Amino acid sequence: MEKNLTATLGGKSITKLENFSAEEIRLVLDTAKEMKKIIQRDIKKVPTLRGKSIVNLFFEPSTRTRTSFELAGKYLSADVVSINTSSSSVVKGESLRDTLYTIEAMGVDAIVMRHKAEGAADFAAKVVKPVIINAGDGAHAHPSQALLDLFTIEQAKDQIDGLKIAIVGDILHSRVARSDIVGMLKLGAEIHIAGPKTLLPRFLDFDGVKIHERVEDAIENADVINVLRIQLERQQAGLFPSMREYARIFGINDERLKLAKDDVLILHPGPQNKGLEISTSVAYGNHSAIRDQVQNGVAIRMALLTLTLTGKKQNN
Repeated sequence: MEKNLTATLGGKSITKLENFSAEEIRLVLDTAKEMKKIIQRDIKKVPTLRGKSIVNLFFEPSTRTRTSFELAGKYLSADVVSINTSSSSVVKGESLRDTLYTIEAMGVDAIVMRHKAEGAADFAAKVVKPVIINAGDGAHAHPSQALLDLFTIEQAKDQIDGLKIAIVGDILHSRVARSDIVGMLKLGAEIHIAGPKTLLPRFLDFDGVKIHERVEDAIENADVINVLRIQLERQQAGLFPSMREYARIFGINDERLKLAKDDVLILHPGPQNKGLEISTSVAYGNHSAIRDQVQNGVAIRMALLTLTLTGKKQNN
């Protein structure tokens, strides 16, 4: 069975987790376990992708995702080029299609792309031949972030099936939330979400997700709490009265954390607004896996690059 899954992932663009089966998600997580061993070595280099070329094409700012994809490619011995669109022909008015055609003509094997337009990764996968890996498209999807969240949970809890996972904050604008929900449901988790009504989607098209008006109800007896970043750049629309009020009603702090299980795991996709959606003490506390998420992000992205560009699982 693994052989068939490997063949399926070879050459497959990663645009959203809706396109993945539970078995394919499991293949990525299992491969990431081996990749993490490479990251923890003194010499972090294997020849898996020698001769392969990868372009990171980011139309929006990024620290964690862009850097981890770049390191992932380099640890696997690929040739990696990162394009800063602010100093590329994009500023001269070049279209996304023409930018993609230009990169394709240079003979690259994969394009890791972040774009503000929802569906940009799907569009790219249709118009050019290199593997496309979606590093975030608008508020639509962020598959590698969801996979690293799943990996972090499993590393800490040894399972995902049957866990109560609370996702708290700006669900409406979060591509992380959407991809997390898809992946977590496929692996059998119980999902609870909470946030201001103005930051919840009007129609949530997922069966098995429980919506709460009170954050306390969402996090009660939770095994995992994923605290989403409040996207302050969108708050000029007045989606909640004030930052102080949000922190008071929805912020995850030590007092609220007592409602969750004693071994609750805290996740945050970053960057954090400490004192707003999450307190400093929780972000740096014993329950926090935020730094683990960063390392696991490199392992997951190494797994995705390996599986899509070679169709093989890395063996040590």
